[in-house]
Amino acid sequence: MSAAILATAPSFCLAHEGPDPLARWRFDSQGIATEGETTTLRARRGPNGTVLGKHQIIGEKYEEAIFLPGDRSGIVLADDHNQVAAFLPGEALTVSAVVSVDRPEKWGGLVGVIQDNGSHEAGWLLGYDQTTFTFALRGENGPGSLTYLKGSTKYEAGKLYHVVAVYDGKTMQIYVNGKLDAESTAQSGPIHYPSKAPFMLGAYRDDNEFHGHRGRIRDIVLYDLAAKKAWVEHDYEHNADLAKLPPVAIHDPLDFVIDPYLQFGTQTTMTVMWRSNRPAMGTLCYGETADCSQRIDVSDLKTIHEIRIENLLPETQYFYRTETRLSEEEEPLRSEVATFQTAVKEETPFAFAVISDTQGNPAVSGKLAGFAWEQRPSFLLHPGDLVSNGPDDSHWTQHFFPSMNPLIRHVPFYPVLGNHERNAQYYYDYVSLPTPEYYYTYRFGNAQFFMIDTNRNVDPESEQYQWLEKELAQSDATWKFVCHHHPPYSSDENDYGNLWKTNKGTRGDTKARQLVPLYEKHHVDIVWNGHIHSYERTWPILQNKAVDTGAPIYMITGGGGGHLETPGPVRPFFMNTVRRGHHYAMVRINGSKLEFQAYDLDNRLFDQMVIEKKAGRDQE
Repeated sequence: MSAAILATAPSFCLAHEGPDPLARWRFDSQGIATEGETTTLRARRGPNGTVLGKHQIIGEKYEEAIFLPGDRSGIVLADDHNQVAAFLPGEALTVSAVVSVDRPEKWGGLVGVIQDNGSHEAGWLLGYDQTTFTFALRGENGPGSLTYLKGSTKYEAGKLYHVVAVYDGKTMQIYVNGKLDAESTAQSGPIHYPSKAPFMLGAYRDDNEFHGHRGRIRDIVLYDLAAKKAWVEHDYEHNADLAKLPPVAIHDPLDFVIDPYLQFGTQTTMTVMWRSNRPAMGTLCYGETADCSQRIDVSDLKTIHEIRIENLLPETQYFYRTETRLSEEEEPLRSEVATFQTAVKEETPFAFAVISDTQGNPAVSGKLAGFAWEQRPSFLLHPGDLVSNGPDDSHWTQHFFPSMNPLIRHVPFYPVLGNHERNAQYYYDYVSLPTPEYYYTYRFGNAQFFMIDTNRNVDPESEQYQWLEKELAQSDATWKFVCHHHPPYSSDENDYGNLWKTNKGTRGDTKARQLVPLYEKHHVDIVWNGHIHSYERTWPILQNKAVDTGAPIYMITGGGGGHLETPGPVRPFFMNTVRRGHHYAMVRINGSKLEFQAYDLDNRLFDQMVIEKKAGRDQE
């Protein structure tokens, strides 16, 4: 066997006469097969892979390549690289790829096994950043961390490149289109692998990050030998025609980024929203049967679609579905038929769910949303921190909306801003609420809800305070509820002073506590809060003292998904019930009677309360 690929090889030979690769993948229509819901990449040599997410095969014959849409797409060769260790390089490596990058990423991945979590850095990865191709690797005798070798050639979005990474046990190199682009001697020795990590194509993925590649991949070849410059140049010659092709702008097939959901329902109106991946026309079909015979057409091309149905009947079940199309001639993208009910009349019983701080944990928030939907609430009240980082669109499109959709496709949700939304524009894009949207009020049955943003000023001179005072004073609702993110009263161990080190904590948000006199003056029944990732129910509180009835109760329902928090070491005067754990709550109202129940992550009841209004006083 010719040894031209070896670092010690004295001569050059054709690539097809060289050493056998560890693995070779050709991303064409012959190499990718779909059976049922599973799509498999069949390796020409080495392990097969499972394709995650949607994909397209782009081009014809020689130019055929897979196009991955990004986000959480990619190809899994093994969830644990140890399962395919025979196909992984050890002392040295060469990996060759023909790829395009259609969307720059801070952490882009094409092929590799990597773990990069603080002090736990190991493996290797051919990838890219926001401007150039990169090669990450840790050697056994290196500095004890990964070296990210950054190329110098700036890639052009949508253009194919021939990229090669080489490591000979002493030197890391990147070649782009046959030319040496960067090298480093920071690492040495055999490749230091993590104890367990996925072996991926078309993604940067470790145990806490997943960044899918958006772009084309034509082929990837992996060797356990270090290529010399002459071999790389010759390998590029085989792919030069591809690298000389102009950039191609690939459009995804029309699809949902966010499935249809409901906003701000009243007795006679309902708003339906959804997001498509391409600007398109939107149609809302609806009616009193699943045929959805009535329709509202919007011809403007949009990605965020918002259609309001008017002139509906109170407390009536309706069916709806959406149609999204790129042009009048094309077949539309249709959603499944879903249902909703308009708001009930004042004398009709109703129920609502309360879930807060769903941030960053779609597995938990989705489970709670499913439990809540099983109880058929009329709507969802959300006291803020819908997501972990409001300016990060993926937290909305990949966390909040997918996990909550089983509930919010059937009932509208009424949110307030938490601190983690960071007042991001995405919040305002994805909700449809009365102006200015960060504070508003709505009525449902015989209750009125007052929604406040405690990230902003709420002192007596503030816009929100004065608006709230006016609205509370003129409300004639039987039940008055206020919702804002920060709790005026909380027994949390360290959010308002470390109670394991001092007894001088404020035991609640002092800024939000400025609103308490309004609640007491205008007979607010319950104040709904989040922020603290636990559950807490207070006694009725009047003038900073616990009373038996006739004063506001403060509820923290922050167990919707965020990292759990713990109460402090002693019981403050206001505490009735506190519990660490994920949860949701249900509130049921029938005239002057309110029933409240809280459920844990196993859907087990752990707290309940009844309030009955009699002779002008509340009885708990």
